[in-house]
Amino acid sequence: MAQTSHTELARVVREHAGRLATALMHLTGDFAAAEDLVQDAVLAALRHWPTEGIPDRPDAWLFTVARRRGLDLLRRQDTYRDKLARLQWPVQPDPDEQLRLIFTCCHPALPRPAQIALTLRVVCGLTTTQIARAFLVHESAVARRITRAKRKITDAGIPYRIPNDDELGARLGQVLTVIYLLFNEGYLSTAERAQSRDLVDDAEWLASLLHKLMPTEPEVMGLLALIVLHRARAEARFDTDGALVRLQDQDRSRWDRHAIGDASRLLIRAGLLQRPGPYQLQAAIVACHAEAARWQDTDWEQIVLLYDMLLHLEPSPVTRLHRAIAVRYVRGPNKAMAELDTLAGDLDGYHLYHATRAELLRQLGQPDQGRAADARALDLTANPAEQAVLQHRLTWT
Repeated sequence: MAQTSHTELARVVREHAGRLATALMHLTGDFAAAEDLVQDAVLAALRHWPTEGIPDRPDAWLFTVARRRGLDLLRRQDTYRDKLARLQWPVQPDPDEQLRLIFTCCHPALPRPAQIALTLRVVCGLTTTQIARAFLVHESAVARRITRAKRKITDAGIPYRIPNDDELGARLGQVLTVIYLLFNEGYLSTAERAQSRDLVDDAEWLASLLHKLMPTEPEVMGLLALIVLHRARAEARFDTDGALVRLQDQDRSRWDRHAIGDASRLLIRAGLLQRPGPYQLQAAIVACHAEAARWQDTDWEQIVLLYDMLLHLEPSPVTRLHRAIAVRYVRGPNKAMAELDTLAGDLDGYHLYHATRAELLRQLGQPDQGRAADARALDLTANPAEQAVLQHRLTWT
């Protein structure tokens, strides 16, 4: 074992806690018991690892602590004896265990925001801070949602299983949202790292499992296509120093054209089902970028049209922000700025809103106001790659 930083410690704990929860839920069949065991193991890690170092097998270490705590419970709760007796390492649940736990957390008896927050926290291992940033709400609100959702699952005896076919539709929207937010957090993290390929891998894997479970559901195809399209340019997103490379500056010869082709064909299959949805539209927008040989070839008018359709189906301030960015390349910076001005009340705490304003203000000949907007954006992001871009703009413009 070796000494480690607090940031690395937190990362390792988060990475393994979600997987441990999935395994324990599979073995005990009891959400509350599994969560208690995970929390005890995590607290033990936070006590021991700062001084002892992270063990070579942190997953096995956490599991051993959880199992020991479970055996202690036997003295008071005999009902767990048979299940906990099966707790042997390594745990090898079925491939769809994580998906099953997601469906459990997304039970319709829970309020939708609580479903998504609970799943991201327990199944995917995101922190309360990361979830709050994804929802653009306060951390305390997220914490309350998670606490109430856990209590509801226990009190209502919500079963741990993938729903029957006739129940899938009622939970699909929430499950898709969870996978989408998991991917977003991995693709461009809200935490103190640029990206997390593990989270991106998990999101694509879960989307693929969901596609196998529901092979004729167009929105599942759309989400999977969206993830694949984004991943297709992963090698060009950062330079050799780890700095974020803007889309217009990326070396498109490094994009995975085979993956882009696969995603585009999947998106066409989804479109033939004639049930358009938000994920299909988002994937179509990304496809417009991915299929353009050069930045100058981007079909911005088509992108604006797709955003109009997306806003009709699922209006949101963030979507309006992205539409305004596209409007800049079709109708000019003045039109784009006019649209941004209407979003000030909704997105004042969102760093991309201020970063977008900064670019437009400079284009409109207002560099001082642009610097102020970049400074505001810098205060609002913890992502080191985004911070580096903003700091560079503040230094050189």
